[in-house]
Amino acid sequence: MTDTNAAIDLPAMRVSYEQGELLEAELAATWHEQLQAWLDEANGAGLPEANAMVLATADADGTPSSRTVLCKGIDARGVVFYTNFASAKSRALQDTRLASVTFPWFAMQRQAHVRGTVEKVSSEETETYWRSRPRGSQLGAWASPQSRVVADREALDLALAKVERQFADTEKIPVPPHWGGWRIRPRAVEFWQGRKDRLHDRLRYRLDDDTWQIERLGA
Repeated sequence: MTDTNAAIDLPAMRVSYEQGELLEAELAATWHEQLQAWLDEANGAGLPEANAMVLATADADGTPSSRTVLCKGIDARGVVFYTNFASAKSRALQDTRLASVTFPWFAMQRQAHVRGTVEKVSSEETETYWRSRPRGSQLGAWASPQSRVVADREALDLALAKVERQFADTEKIPVPPHWGGWRIRPRAVEFWQGRKDRLHDRLRYRLDDDTWQIERLGA
């Protein structure tokens, strides 16, 4: 009989990556076209939350932190996500103006890594995205004191109920003054494809002055 309480043998856990390869000749002309192509393939393959990315920041003291956010924009300017400007992540971004994100497409044995400086997106872009959000998500953005300590779950539910009453007769809920988008303007974008025997393919677009260079990295 199998002991369901037995500890997992972590050192023995491994997967042989043999789904594909990544060659220089296959890369798109620009990092953002390549990133969009891989995201489209991940979404087309049915991966849940294909636009999910792990955002890494450090505060003014150098203390690191990471969390998952959703990518809501990709173009030549950078990668965009939206959040509360009073959150811990936003405070760290305001302190250092630096960030990195990783898209972990485990099922396809791929990941993409973006790092660079950050800036807030324009109010016009924020408004456009805000209008695409479900009403419930808009109300939640008004109600949640993100990253701050709350007494319990009831406190959040009461805050939401208060906001629902506040906007009960409002058809178009306005963007909260404490909410908006951040854009990561890349200095480097790496594409990683798992390969057999841990000799992975790692190709990087790196900005050198005003020119993007493509480099292969050791596995």
